[in-house]
Amino acid sequence: MKTAGLTAPEFRARKGAEKLVVVTAYDATFARLVEQAGVDAVLVGDSLGMVVQGRRDTLGVTLDHVLYHTRCVAAGLSHTHLIADMPFLTYQVSPEEALRNAGRLVQEAGAHAVKLEGGARSAPAIRRVVEAGIPVMGHVGLTPQSVHQFGGYRVQGRDEAAARRLVEDALAVAEAGAYALVLEGIPAPLAAEITSNIPIPTIGIGASAHCDGQVLVLYDLLGMDDDFNPKFLKKYDRLSERIRGAVSRFRDEVHAGVFPDKDHSFGG
Repeated sequence: MKTAGLTAPEFRARKGAEKLVVVTAYDATFARLVEQAGVDAVLVGDSLGMVVQGRRDTLGVTLDHVLYHTRCVAAGLSHTHLIADMPFLTYQVSPEEALRNAGRLVQEAGAHAVKLEGGARSAPAIRRVVEAGIPVMGHVGLTPQSVHQFGGYRVQGRDEAAARRLVEDALAVAEAGAYALVLEGIPAPLAAEITSNIPIPTIGIGASAHCDGQVLVLYDLLGMDDDFNPKFLKKYDRLSERIRGAVSRFRDEVHAGVFPDKDHSFGG
């Protein structure tokens, strides 16, 4: 297992001091690049089911899938804090099974911490994993593994009762021992309230600048999908256009017989 540049306790201690930057990535090449860019942590998200595998949701992602991609990312990092998502049904059945699966992500794949979804209902699993010495990042709000229960990818906590439940969920996650909490798809005032009321840093995605840090999927912030344009996403590049352009130039040069030229060939 690689040594973390920013440990879980150090990550937690950054609350209120300096914003945290987390990027979701799935392979060694991108992991190396985001580390060189100076991110605080890399998350191997079960979003790989949609981004890499082309699924409609994350529910078909297995522990083996996350193990594989976490190993790939770990191979590209030299020091950056590495978090692995726990897929659907790897922690909901029992705290003991949650611990067993979290342990595999650390022992076999090189993760420094795991992330799992859910508030009060997931507190027993969080507590069991933390007690065994594995740092846990929580995740409340729009939790993608509950997409069918929500009826789609919709902002959560809009009414007072739902907002109160999310505040209680956030407190339960912190009390169970998590070192950080992802807040996804919730209104800005609610994100501000949760952030000010729990002792651990909040990492937002679609949860406003009131959070202690932010996370985006690398493919999304690089603009690799023309059709994915949710309100929370800022595209820092348009790589889809540049990639198509580069591959088209390669195609044209091969068709024209100008690649490979002498500079890209061996021998006389």
